[in-house]
Amino acid sequence: MRTLELGLGFSAARMQAFYVLTKPRVNALIVFCAVIGMFLAVPGGLPPAATVLYATLGIACVAGAAAAMNCLVEQGIDARMARTRGRPLPRGELASLEVAGFATVLGGGGLAVLYLAVNPLTMWLTLATFVGYAVVYTLLLKPRTPQNIVIGGASGAMPPVLGWAAVTGEVSGDALLLFLIIFAWTPPHFWALALYRTADYTRAGLPMLPVTHGPEFTRLSVLLYTLILFGVTLLPFATRMSGWPYLIAATLLGARFIHYAWRLYRDYSDTLARRTFRFSILYLSLLFAALLVDHYLPG
Repeated sequence: MRTLELGLGFSAARMQAFYVLTKPRVNALIVFCAVIGMFLAVPGGLPPAATVLYATLGIACVAGAAAAMNCLVEQGIDARMARTRGRPLPRGELASLEVAGFATVLGGGGLAVLYLAVNPLTMWLTLATFVGYAVVYTLLLKPRTPQNIVIGGASGAMPPVLGWAAVTGEVSGDALLLFLIIFAWTPPHFWALALYRTADYTRAGLPMLPVTHGPEFTRLSVLLYTLILFGVTLLPFATRMSGWPYLIAATLLGARFIHYAWRLYRDYSDTLARRTFRFSILYLSLLFAALLVDHYLPG
């Protein structure tokens, strides 16, 4: 009995380690935005339940595989950073070969689900997103340029496009507007984190913006990109993709984000940067929820 308990405990610990590799909190936001894209793609109705189920499963699996590959490639960097040294690979809870196999099976399974149960376009777009994050961003951009998060943000902005393609089999202008919102949101979101983790990135040897250009330039960049984001979030109303309820929500949320960015620029503290980063996650969730609510309101 004791041996069985130890075996089960070890198994549960390993399962938890593999789960952590998928970055579940980040994955949840990815899946949320993809699902919103599925519902927004259907004018005045609901997307097929089976499509939503299989597309969500496939996108979640591939996103988890991309996160696991990121952990695999950056395990040496993660070991030098306080924020990431508790991940399974730096702690020695899993071997590199195990993680590579896990990511291959998880990602391959997700792509197969998308190809067989959704449509080929969604599968290919999701594969391109995986390559964009796991290869272009992680291997090529992140170690070489402080603009890594700006350029690499394209892969992170894809979830609503994937959801839209899953339901319609195409990518429309409205889907690209959703892409543009997340693309503009990514720099101020990530640079707020980088500001209070500058020492970590310096120790890891990564050319993040606060490391290469200093904190004041980064704070100004956060403010400017937040203003750009505010303008971008008005486009769904301007193109009649959404109505007044969304516009009101986008204006209020945008004003609050700008307020955070202005305070960050004028009166910086690590505590404020941390609060700005956390608000940015809530901001995106509420903004996409407002798009969904507006989509189903009468008139």
